[in-house]
Amino acid sequence: MLSRVPGGPETLEIAELPDPTPAPGQVLVAVRACAINYPDVLMIEDKYQFKPQRPFAPGGEIAGVVEAVGEGGTGWTPGDRVIAVIGNGGLVEKVGVPAAQLHRLPEGRDFAEGAALLLTYATTIHALADRGRLAEGQTLLVLGAAGGVGLAAVELGKAMGARVIGAVSSEAKAAAVREAGADEVIVYPRGPFDKDGSKALAEQFKAAVGPKGADVIYDPVGGDYAEPALRSIAWEGRYLVVGFPAGIPKLPLNLTLLKSCDVCGVFWGAFAARDPKANAAHVERLFALWAEGRIAPRVTQRFPLDHGGEAIAALTTREAIGKVVVEIA
Repeated sequence: MLSRVPGGPETLEIAELPDPTPAPGQVLVAVRACAINYPDVLMIEDKYQFKPQRPFAPGGEIAGVVEAVGEGGTGWTPGDRVIAVIGNGGLVEKVGVPAAQLHRLPEGRDFAEGAALLLTYATTIHALADRGRLAEGQTLLVLGAAGGVGLAAVELGKAMGARVIGAVSSEAKAAAVREAGADEVIVYPRGPFDKDGSKALAEQFKAAVGPKGADVIYDPVGGDYAEPALRSIAWEGRYLVVGFPAGIPKLPLNLTLLKSCDVCGVFWGAFAARDPKANAAHVERLFALWAEGRIAPRVTQRFPLDHGGEAIAALTTREAIGKVVVEIA
């Protein structure tokens, strides 16, 4: 499924391309599932920080079966079940992937689950552990808690011993967040907010996190939700900037002074490239938590490849719960 021109999901089209062959150091993967994430929405509109050369296939994380191994692609053999984060190019039947980027899909896990694991959970464990320094007994406030990264933050926050408050925009989303283990869930109104609405939302956040405030705030939403959330932060708290589907906010920096707090950017892709050993340790921990049943990717919508545009459109409305996956026959 190709993006030939900038635009929304309706601009994507199915096309036939020659079968790829693995370059040196690569493995050819027959893709069985490709998870959809918000960067896919931005990438096809030319609004993401990386702009692939067109035509390109969106889809940044895949699961599949090794079909062939290029020269130097050590460690893999045809038939191995694998998962990988590839940035883009996943909505295809076959793709060449550097051998070092592959991880083995555990037995008993289906391809859709595997495709839905790495990007959201690896982003989140880096955010909470490295950027947020979340510790046992601390309070974590998660905005957009029913989305892919939001549910990952709820589960990982609980696994790290935190008290987790999930914030969502509907009762249906609240049910999913409670099921994921949140200690408390609040339903906030839809923005944009005027001054009174912003103040009311701040009070809602403050009431939920308690008088000491939130030690860590995980924000994959942005927009008019950011400042009210920041007003609920604890002394020396950490505000994690993860994404902006509601728009890029502007924060009053006097709040950071008054709370002596940190505003921390979270760019997992750059972290993984700069410190692959630390990222590999995080991924190993994720597989252990997955095996223990303490985290579990929630795939709530599945689409065939020729409906891949609909899968991306599902994320544009901000109504999706958990992960959306395209399955490829």
